[in-house]
Amino acid sequence: MEWPELIKEYKRYLQFERNLSTNSIEAYLNDISKIQVFCEDHDLDLTKLTTQHLQDFLMWMNGFAISVATQARLISGMKAFFNFLQLEFNLDENPSELIEAPRMNRKLPDTLNLQEIDNLINAIDLSTSEGMRNKAILEVLYGCGLRVSELINLKISNLFLEVEFIKVEGKGNKERLIPIGNQAIKYLKLYLENVRPHQPIKPNAEDFVFLNRRGAPLSRVMIFIIIKDLVHKIGLNKVVSPHTFRHSFASHLIEGGADLRAVQDMLGHESITTTEIYTHIDKDYLQSVITQYHPRS
Repeated sequence: MEWPELIKEYKRYLQFERNLSTNSIEAYLNDISKIQVFCEDHDLDLTKLTTQHLQDFLMWMNGFAISVATQARLISGMKAFFNFLQLEFNLDENPSELIEAPRMNRKLPDTLNLQEIDNLINAIDLSTSEGMRNKAILEVLYGCGLRVSELINLKISNLFLEVEFIKVEGKGNKERLIPIGNQAIKYLKLYLENVRPHQPIKPNAEDFVFLNRRGAPLSRVMIFIIIKDLVHKIGLNKVVSPHTFRHSFASHLIEGGADLRAVQDMLGHESITTTEIYTHIDKDYLQSVITQYHPRS
């Protein structure tokens, strides 16, 4: 079993059977390349690796001072690779089965309260065409809980504003429908009807909702810059990114009593455990729930 052919087959498997994004595939292959280097340096046959060999590999990687998060991702990639070998090449035993990932403390995501979101959006200068566009961007970002990649790739043909839904393409090219509220619809229509028709549009950009002044789709970096400038403008002492609006969207829904499964669907999370991180709620809210609903309060 030669490494080049094996990696080529694994890449096909990740592309067509796992349907992973380009970035995810590159991350998996990068991890496997480390295992390849270790095996070649130690003259090890891939088909005869044992759990001890993999533990030695992890110790070898720790010599490069990798973080706990990197180690956990490496182990996850390693397990996926050996599962593939068992599935496609009838590997007798899976040496990664007994390898455990390090426990990680899940960091609660940073969020904005409603007043901070209002302050950021109200700080936008609506006297300019870019201002009208930026208002629509933030209303959609917060109103639909989009990832920044989903926002910049949003298509006009995927807007169903008359029934208050939009369709986005998330991780792994998976499409999902998301409800869109009146406020986001209002400013999206204002931008689409009054601003976008009056600017140049580059070839192949006709269906993209949000364009820069040259008529090309916006970049991820541009969304970060728009938000960073607004944060500076209002003097907000927080680190705010496009993802902060997504975190806030989810947290505010759950704090308001939304069903966790519904929030999972809207965010496009494969696992409910990913969504559960948003169930962090401040102590005042918890106290109000006890006071309102517990029979002994």
